[in-house]
Amino acid sequence: MELLGNLWLGLQVAAEPANLLYCFFGVFLGTVVGVLPGIGALAAISLLLPVTYHIPPTAAIIMLAGVYYGAQYGGSTASILLNLPGTPSSAVTCLDGYPMAKKGKAGVALFVTTIASLVGAMSGLILLTLFSPVIAEIGLEFGPAEFCAMMVLGLVAASSMSSGSAVKGLAVMVFGLLLGMVGTDVNSGISRYAFDVPELMDGINLVALAMGLFGVAEVVRCINSADANRQPEKVSLRSMAPDRAEFKATVKPMVRGSALGAALGALPGVGPSIAAFMAYAIEKKVAKDPSRFGLGAIEGISAPESANNAAAQTAFVPSLSLGIPGDAVMAVMLGALIIHGIQPGPMLITEQPNLFWGLVVSFAIGNIMLVILNLPTIGLWVALLRIPFSWMYPAILVFVALGVYSVNNNTFDIYMVAALGIMGYALMVLKFEPAPLLLGYILGPMLEEYLRRALLISRGDPMIFIERPISATLLGLTSVLLLWAIWSTLRQSLRAKEDLDDARLSRS
Repeated sequence: MELLGNLWLGLQVAAEPANLLYCFFGVFLGTVVGVLPGIGALAAISLLLPVTYHIPPTAAIIMLAGVYYGAQYGGSTASILLNLPGTPSSAVTCLDGYPMAKKGKAGVALFVTTIASLVGAMSGLILLTLFSPVIAEIGLEFGPAEFCAMMVLGLVAASSMSSGSAVKGLAVMVFGLLLGMVGTDVNSGISRYAFDVPELMDGINLVALAMGLFGVAEVVRCINSADANRQPEKVSLRSMAPDRAEFKATVKPMVRGSALGAALGALPGVGPSIAAFMAYAIEKKVAKDPSRFGLGAIEGISAPESANNAAAQTAFVPSLSLGIPGDAVMAVMLGALIIHGIQPGPMLITEQPNLFWGLVVSFAIGNIMLVILNLPTIGLWVALLRIPFSWMYPAILVFVALGVYSVNNNTFDIYMVAALGIMGYALMVLKFEPAPLLLGYILGPMLEEYLRRALLISRGDPMIFIERPISATLLGLTSVLLLWAIWSTLRQSLRAKEDLDDARLSRS
């Protein structure tokens, strides 16, 4: 009964006309900045922060939160249509979303993305509503050893994401780890691999890396290819809806992705990007035919999209309940709370019930608004593909340059994205998948940081990873994943050998 009372209180707050208006403005703006490559929610929220000085705190947080999870919806649009991830968490959607668009299934891909986003967001909200206090307590149990073990699990999963050779997937993931080491060492303050270039002291820009690997590289590949002349079919409401087989193939991945994203998003420092990549890796592992991934598998869209949207909702658990921001966006939102004299932490739910439960209910209202906004505009977005590619390619490069420049207001980042685009094209030619590289880059610095912290706590004793139950469990899962990958590789090689022998016998 207490939960129902809290939800009723939240509904009263969220349903106020002013709060509804700010919620709609937030999700609309979030969708737009998500679609525009490279801009992302962080830039939009940072620009809106001064506006929050003049509006009530509840309305301000509802608006900023709408921008945050609205960008998760919009980020997949450019990923599917143009192979340009609007947000880092939507980069994995490029892997199967763009091949589906090239097959004339852009409408289906965008429809499934919208539904998966709604399912993931609502699942995250249910978890946020029912288990916020419990999740906060579990989050406090995670120390450096547990986070380090979780990073290792994510990296091992990333090595299996490549649609080609597992060795190539592992190699490109290690290269991503090396790219993540560029910059200033957090502990010693010494510059590493910057080669006396001042702009590299802060490391390689994540937006530049994602735009170069997926966007610029794809533009270079498509300039003289048959893709430049492809014409999409007209999109009707009937053609957007997946058929029976496609719908059946999306249900279980949505459930798994939502559960994984909701759990990972609630952990401090994880966020939607890691949830999306791990959901994709899991789907590829459990699939009967993993070779379909990277060629337009619908599960490769529904699982990561539901995961990153679930994680976007539950990311507010550590931020509001513990006062620990999961990423830069959450840090800015906590700053907005503090500006209004509200202190995030364990007492927030009891001291500010109107704000907390009003925010939770506004999430549900905002996600329904997003579906109403997105479904009718799918045909409009697909119509972008009717623009001649000789006009579109320069526009794409301009948007990429503007998006990358807007992050740090530094022209060096534009040169960086050009160099990374050349590298991404080289990886395409050599049949290396870029996704493990991006995840290695994201997880590498965090892995190093938590490894050092854990060893400092244990005074250099590596047994801390085995003695702590959660880290030992995660490392055990990593071992199982490795053994499974080895067994799957051996099984595939044996099948290939048997097929070759059968072919020889049939010829003779």
